[in-house]
Amino acid sequence: MQFELKVISKPKLKDPVLIEGLPGIGNVGKIAADFLVENLKAKRVLEISSDHFPHSVFINEKNLVELPTLEIYHKKVNKQDILFLIGDVQPIDEPSCYAFCEAILKYFKSVNGKELVTLGGIGLQKIPKKPKVFITGNNKALIKSFPKCSNDIYGFVGPIIGVTGVLLGIATKYEIPSASLLTQTFAHPSYLGIKGAKETLAALNTKYKFELDLTKLTEEINEIEKEIKSKVQRIAELEGLKTEEKELNYFG
Repeated sequence: MQFELKVISKPKLKDPVLIEGLPGIGNVGKIAADFLVENLKAKRVLEISSDHFPHSVFINEKNLVELPTLEIYHKKVNKQDILFLIGDVQPIDEPSCYAFCEAILKYFKSVNGKELVTLGGIGLQKIPKKPKVFITGNNKALIKSFPKCSNDIYGFVGPIIGVTGVLLGIATKYEIPSASLLTQTFAHPSYLGIKGAKETLAALNTKYKFELDLTKLTEEINEIEKEIKSKVQRIAELEGLKTEEKELNYFG
């Protein structure tokens, strides 16, 4: 199977932007991307299945089982087409991660993608009072277009792990301008970076003018928070993953 992209709908796209938010440290990126999809009422475009996702099934609200999938949603905001890559899992190993990112970028290139933004967390040993958003990428102009983010990142953190990082690297080969918003959070497997997600959303709100009411974020995100905590803990238990608290060495 590798990666099967099932087309759900075919909106007319013009120079779309792709925003990725999958599980990672603090689930900062996932929380932010899920909130955007829900708040903007984005419509599902693609469903991605694979035998390179964790060997498990989820129990849905109808008490029936379903295999893990990733999805791409679409919403036009201020005449700009935005695509959101979201889901509850990441590919299970390094080769799968590279193959998955290649598949996503081939699709994005086929629809004349304009730019790519990935979302992740930077793991700290303590809960930050006011998380700071850092930015890196492969295009200086795109990086500078996010005024609320710090690009003073070299030597401060280590590699960007998983889809959040690999998408950026492979996007360079496809000549797609790309950036990653990396927000401080607490590096503990059971911690959910709601504060970090708020700061990430504030940066995206400024850049793309989503007109989000961030004062209502905490209320609206409660259901997303519960769902994420349940699913991510199940995946971690299944795979026997143990996350060590480290200084700023890994993030994604």
